[in-house]
Formats: sequence, structure tokens, C-alpha cells
Amino acid sequence: MSGFDEFVRALDYPVHVVTAAADGERDGCLVGFAGQCSIDPPRFTVWLSKANRTYALAARSVVLAVHTLPKDQHELARLFGAFTADEGIDKFAQARWTPGPHGVPLLDQAAARFVGRILDRVDWGDHVGFLLEPLDVPAPAAARPEPAGRILMFRQVRDLDAGHPA
Repeated sequence: MSGFDEFVRALDYPVHVVTAAADGERDGCLVGFAGQCSIDPPRFTVWLSKANRTYALAARSVVLAVHTLPKDQHELARLFGAFTADEGIDKFAQARWTPGPHGVPLLDQAAARFVGRILDRVDWGDHVGFLLEPLDVPAPAAARPEPAGRILMFRQVRDLDAGHPA
């Protein structure tokens, strides 16, 4: 294992489910690469794998929804991280959700979520970064992330095999 692999293996950070909708289609995936990238103006970036069907849909979307999951939602993370609509699986038939702005699915089980308008898409290698401007954020009390240790972290989903080839 290279030194960089060892460095990355030691990291732990929240995972998110990103959902997208366009042209009457919807999809979502578990995302390990995401974070706030500006304070003023507020901006957030999520990186989606080019191998993922959600990426192809996000490329045609106006907005994306970013969901932080509670620690007890491993099965929801598994649904969005280990299965793909490419194989005919309708993830939203197995999850509680409501339509949001521009039809983007909003997962009811999320600890926190926001919808962001896509401002830019940048190719970063095997992932594309989507720069988001917060558009729809629930009331502050509902949007406040759960205290550390109560949200689902990367270390807790390392056992999942990606639903798409690497």
C-alpha cells in the first residue's frame, strides 16, 4: 500500500446521499467526497463518479439534493451505495421520500439535507465536482446536523461494494 493509500485509509468523514432528477428520471447515490468550499458566498461541492448512473443524470439536472444520514441508516446507505438503477433497481420504491424543487427526491430519513443549484461542473479525474449554491435548506433547527458520532460516517460504510464498476 502506498503512503497516500495509508493516509486516506485513516480518514473518516460524513457520507451523503446525493439525489438528482431530470427529464422525468430520478436517481441517487452514496457519496464519500463532499464538503463546504466557501463561506461567503455559501458553496458546497459534491464529487460524483463518472461510472455512476446518478452522475449522468446530474449532468442534466438543475439542482442536486445532499442528504446527511443518521448513524442508524446503514441500510439506506447500502441501498444508495451498493445498488444501481442500471440493473433495474428503483431505489425510491424502497425509501421514503418527497419531491423537492425541480422534482429532486428528498429522503425523509435524512438527519439534514439541502437542495443546491448547480453552478459549475468540473472534471477531476474519475469524479466530476458539482459546485452547489444552497437553494432550499430546511429551517435551521431541522437542518442542524446531528452531534458528532450520531451521523453516518465513511468508516461505517466501508463494507459496501459500489453498485457500479470502479
